[in-house]
Amino acid sequence: MKIGRDVYLNKLISKRHNGLIKVVTGMRRCGKSYLLFNLFKEYLVNEGVAENHIIEIAFDSFENKRYRDPEVLFPYIMEKMSDERMYYVLLDEVQMLDDFESVLNSLGRKQNVDVYVTGSNAKFLSKDIITEFRGRGDEVHMYPLTFGEFMSVYDGDKQEGWRDYVLFGGIPLVLGFETADQKSDFLKSLFEETYISDITGRNNIRNKAELEELLNILSSAIGSLTNPSKLSATFKSVKNKSISKDTIIKYIDYLRDSFLIDSAIRYDIKGKKYINTPSKYYFTDLGLRNARLNFRQVEETHVMENIIFNELKVRGYNVDVGVVVMNEVDKNGKKIRKQLEVDFVCNKGSKRFYIQSAYALPDKEKMEQEQRSLVNTGDGFKKIIITKDAVAPLYNEEGILVMSVYDFLLNPDSMEI
Repeated sequence: MKIGRDVYLNKLISKRHNGLIKVVTGMRRCGKSYLLFNLFKEYLVNEGVAENHIIEIAFDSFENKRYRDPEVLFPYIMEKMSDERMYYVLLDEVQMLDDFESVLNSLGRKQNVDVYVTGSNAKFLSKDIITEFRGRGDEVHMYPLTFGEFMSVYDGDKQEGWRDYVLFGGIPLVLGFETADQKSDFLKSLFEETYISDITGRNNIRNKAELEELLNILSSAIGSLTNPSKLSATFKSVKNKSISKDTIIKYIDYLRDSFLIDSAIRYDIKGKKYINTPSKYYFTDLGLRNARLNFRQVEETHVMENIIFNELKVRGYNVDVGVVVMNEVDKNGKKIRKQLEVDFVCNKGSKRFYIQSAYALPDKEKMEQEQRSLVNTGDGFKKIIITKDAVAPLYNEEGILVMSVYDFLLNPDSMEI
């Protein structure tokens, strides 16, 4: 099954021959290897590049284990380069290569070498290693399938596809399974045997149970404001366990470094400043999130918000949680200060959008509730409410664009309507 990943393929194509090391990052099994060794290689061949000028090595394959030694790899690549024409070096899971910083820097200095690598965690993009690259790295971050990519190969209508996507997420391999049991078993196994094992092993975590309990709590609280202190209190009150705030911060960093979760921090729209705590956490893939909870808590309201967040990140937006501070007078004439929330403040260059995720808008009262924060931002940036179902995208009397989640997700230009 060929799945187009045009967003990422076009990024790689645009960066071709730019003199930098192209680094494709993303969670395990999101499709990085397929992008590099199938889609991008196919593009190169179609552009007339000879296959013997494409050098590809997957470091996680047993037959390539010896190439994890730079003293073996570098001479091997040099031997393959027999003329002055351009060579394309494609290296998969490069964090498994010893002293990869030096190897990549050496390759990057050669005039007839264009280097593309993948990695499954942020560890090899830390500040120290970026310094080692000396400004020669150019990152392309990859996500699991968006709903649009998912539907491009899904055998069914968008409502059926939505039900599957909400439940099983966008890990490409999931599409190869036929039954719900097969999909759920695969995702549970993948979470435990790949992600948990990778995180605990890489970070020398001794108390695996603590990390798993934190994952359960975060899985249950997607789209909810929280912070390490609150999470520590939850461990104490619900799990009857003591775990320090610093340990929770450390674990969250590990989960983010593995690209399992992402976060959105609060931004005071009128005050034009960030509020560091609390934050919202979202899962990069909802199938893995649901597998973590044994598919017991699939609340579409929160899940839809998570999907919208991921879509905005794929489209290249910086995404924050908006706060609108309002001063009002209550029925007793007393002044009160209220904080209204805008689900997403989306910024890219000079563009800004305010987006509210509202699963249902059954009546005027609900519409007024959802748009109240939007109409009080005090600026003219575009406002959008995304709901589960809507007849067609339309602007309401407040000038707010209202559209269905299908119109939003299936049209890459939906925010520009």
